[in-house]
Amino acid sequence: MTILCFSDTRFPIERANGVQTMATCHALAARGHKVTLVVRPDTESPARDPFAFYDLPRLPKLKIETIRGPRSPRARRARFLLAALQRAVTRKPDVVFTRDLGLAAFFLQLPSAQRPPVVYESHGVSVVVSAEMPKLLGKPELEPSHQKLQRLDRKERRVWRRANAYVTITAALRDELSTRYGNRRRLFVVPDGVRLPEPPDTPAASDAPATDGTPVAGYAGHLYPWKGIDIFVRALQLAQGVRGLIVGGHPGESDIQRIETLARDLGLSDRLTITGLVPPAEVSRHLERTTMLVLPNTKSATSERYTSPLKLFEYLAAGRPIVASDLPSIREVLTDGETALLVPPGDPEALANAMARLAADRDLSAELGRKALALAPDYTWERRAERLEKALAAAVKK
Repeated sequence: MTILCFSDTRFPIERANGVQTMATCHALAARGHKVTLVVRPDTESPARDPFAFYDLPRLPKLKIETIRGPRSPRARRARFLLAALQRAVTRKPDVVFTRDLGLAAFFLQLPSAQRPPVVYESHGVSVVVSAEMPKLLGKPELEPSHQKLQRLDRKERRVWRRANAYVTITAALRDELSTRYGNRRRLFVVPDGVRLPEPPDTPAASDAPATDGTPVAGYAGHLYPWKGIDIFVRALQLAQGVRGLIVGGHPGESDIQRIETLARDLGLSDRLTITGLVPPAEVSRHLERTTMLVLPNTKSATSERYTSPLKLFEYLAAGRPIVASDLPSIREVLTDGETALLVPPGDPEALANAMARLAADRDLSAELGRKALALAPDYTWERRAERLEKALAAAVKK
């Protein structure tokens, strides 16, 4: 199958969307599909090689092309949409695949006879995310206007009705979209994935003490408030005898300063290490230093229904016991007491108690780590590509 994938973002990019896009396209190409990923150019000089940045081997069936545009964001967006449409119409791929709602809606204005089939991958109901995210990020000045929310809703409805196949990353998101916009055919749930380490590099949960024997609770990812990282830091203060490791923290954002200040105010400077931003390929190496891993998302529509977090699957592959917020999206993967300990979201004391329990019970930690690791093969990028193939095949079926 010939696939044109569009992502209107600078590339490579340090965020999870870049990892997910590259890994998905790479996995599809590895399974024999001819994939062209179309993005915006890197803003670094010299431009970074996406294959090297994401530590992936080059594949003859995966090509990356860039669309250059003017400096103005609005003009740049218009340029990308028009250039993307031109590629789709003239090259006649078997299918167009994107997680860009605006681009999908733009393509789907054309009659089906004048465009290739479109598969859209949803990562949230746009009107809900747009309204909620300013609050979650602590930036009320970004609250969308009523007119913007109406435009987003129109795009959602158009894509929901007209996309040749529709993918959601969680079952909860599928159900919410169906309730909001009605039932539709060719609807698929495809969670995110992880690249498994080679067997000799896969650590066992019971063999992962800190160098001085102190238990280490780890977190990997961005430090936005809705991710619950503040809850994790407060829980560390309560979990005496447990050290913390945060793998992440973008130097260009204020979140790392917020967390460093909180840790200092709580007297945790000697018990918490923050690595700052690390290349995607190095995350797993840092997780090897932990004895348990934490996914402390707070309660929100995004966390409850729209998240298939890469860190969750990285945690599974690390073979460490996991403590996670008890949210519907997380329960689609983890089971309390069997593959993880689930705690009420936003509750530092409950999180601290779970971490202390794992620190004290090596047998429980080892068992949870083994069972978490056993889940990982069903959430590899190859498995994701296999699931996506069903949506792609359905889209092109007459």
